[in-house]
Amino acid sequence: MSTYDVIVVGSGVAGMAACLHLARSGMRVLSLEADAGTDSPVGESLDWSSPDLLAALGLPMDQLIGEGIATYKRHVILRMPDGREQHYVPGEWLGRSPWNVNLATIHVDRQRLNRVLHELVAQAGVHTRVARIARVESADRRILALCTTSGERFEAPWFIDASGSAAALFPRHFRLPFREFGPQKVALWDYLTVSKSLEGTTLNADQPDCSYLEWVWQIPIHPQVISVGYVARAETIREQRRAGESLEAIFDRQLACFPELAEARKQQRQRGEPATLRTTTFRCRVHSESAGPNWLIVGESAAMVDPMTSNGVTAALRHAAEASSLILRARNRHELPGLGTWLYSRRIAALGLFFNSGIEQVIYDWPIRRRVGIARAGDIYTIPAWLMNLVYARMRPVGPIKTMLYTSATALMRRTLAIFYWFSKRKAPAKAVCTIP
Repeated sequence: MSTYDVIVVGSGVAGMAACLHLARSGMRVLSLEADAGTDSPVGESLDWSSPDLLAALGLPMDQLIGEGIATYKRHVILRMPDGREQHYVPGEWLGRSPWNVNLATIHVDRQRLNRVLHELVAQAGVHTRVARIARVESADRRILALCTTSGERFEAPWFIDASGSAAALFPRHFRLPFREFGPQKVALWDYLTVSKSLEGTTLNADQPDCSYLEWVWQIPIHPQVISVGYVARAETIREQRRAGESLEAIFDRQLACFPELAEARKQQRQRGEPATLRTTTFRCRVHSESAGPNWLIVGESAAMVDPMTSNGVTAALRHAAEASSLILRARNRHELPGLGTWLYSRRIAALGLFFNSGIEQVIYDWPIRRRVGIARAGDIYTIPAWLMNLVYARMRPVGPIKTMLYTSATALMRRTLAIFYWFSKRKAPAKAVCTIP
């Protein structure tokens, strides 16, 4: 049996950020990692709020770029198979008072970023153990201890779950209610060498007139290395696998729609580089409750946001900062403040619902996309998303009044999009699901 001030489960961005905030404030922190150093994280294209949150951890944007961990992301490009492009660039007004937003954000090499965060965590004095949780001991919704598969038992006054969407340790234990969005999806991705990469994220819309959108991302994580990924419904991938196709063949066929990506893939093979195709399955989910008397949930354990939104890292960093603040405020008490935990849950749920419902209704599903076109649908989603993220960053809705104002604004936006979605669906019949030629 070992005792700490705080136990953090999970070593992703959210978990490591929470460890840093708490340890630097003088708390004894234990980080429990399920598989140290074996993950292949997604979420390499960051939104415009992430740089300030990373800087708060001691990782300013200039340093990340200078050390080759990040590249500039100045805009987002939506590209159609016929070559048409739509560019989404933050307006210059955002850089002026009162917003004063840095109009450049970054793409990051997530594996290198995670290594740097691990180094900072170690320097902060956080104890790290590789262990899998077998059982959560609790009473009256308080967590008493965590027991590992190796028989160890860890106690602490405070606990943070950053175990990720797949594990979702505390939500499963307490059977917390949640809402899911869209079908289960699969992402396949690899890293390709190119002669020149753009300072922006490219989203390639594969067959944009289909009833449910599939897409290919193109993210420059180094000056001559890009992350390329394909996202589709899990059922689509299963059907092709049942037909005898390999994941490599499925991935190659998608890249064949985009000549420069197909050529980079071909050259990769000619150089004899080993196959490194990665895959993950996910379904976006938002829990309505993310805190209890002595525990909080952060990152994808609380709300899994679709990777197309570029909001995953920002959400993880925000959750970690706010959860750590709650614990630090209550460090001399018996439990977390009830109002504070309720407001924390409301903020997480509001943003998760906003981003996921918006991307599903406006981009993935067919009614709005067919009515106004994929390019204009991108505008309909992107402008409110940027605005809500910006307002959150400047408003810092932590107290009850600001939290309720912000959550009311996101709810109004969601209802407005839902009405437009319903109207668009009534006006036009759905097309059949597109099939791979």
